[in-house]
Amino acid sequence: MFLKLEDYMLPCLNKKLFGIDCLGCGIQRALSLVFQGEFIAAFKMYPAIYTLLLLAIIVGINFFYKIKYAQKIISILAILNIAIIVISYVIKMNQLI
Repeated sequence: MFLKLEDYMLPCLNKKLFGIDCLGCGIQRALSLVFQGEFIAAFKMYPAIYTLLLLAIIVGINFFYKIKYAQKIISILAILNIAIIVISYVIKMNQLI
């Protein structure tokens, strides 16, 4: 019997207490889907997954090897991620109403 990655996912406290998804709901499952090679399903689960992964990679690389315009790149990616997360959350909440 194999253990699945889903067995180790943290529950959303906001969803448990209030019954409403938070802005981060779906990121763990989307990351799991990326690791399983289900790229389209991961995007549908959490649209910001790929820009978040890109941001994490750039921050990680910049930690060891300084990138020339790292702060500007990181700032742009952070703003882009916030926009994608908020817009997709608003769309998801409107579909529930």
